[in-house]
Amino acid sequence: MYIDDCLKGSQMILGGDAAEPVNLGSDELVSINQLYSIVEEIAGIRCERSYQLDAPQGVRGRNSDNTQIKATYGWAPSITLADGLAKTYEWVYDEVKRSLG
Repeated sequence: MYIDDCLKGSQMILGGDAAEPVNLGSDELVSINQLYSIVEEIAGIRCERSYQLDAPQGVRGRNSDNTQIKATYGWAPSITLADGLAKTYEWVYDEVKRSLG
């Protein structure tokens, strides 16, 4: 979840009067491979991937169940994972570039 959505959602929840807890996160289901591909696309690079197929399998993907926050507050994050990562990548890139000279 991009920081702008996180802050907006946090402020909304803190200012609300809901008695039940709600999830705050992106409901976009993404696997590590998908995340890797998104970052490669943003950075304009391709990295070699290697897999340990004999290692234990973890969770196949992550996302937030936003049913309750939508029902309670009528709200959902508006910035996609790819857009948020692109903004973050651009900011980090600019900061590194500026620090080098």
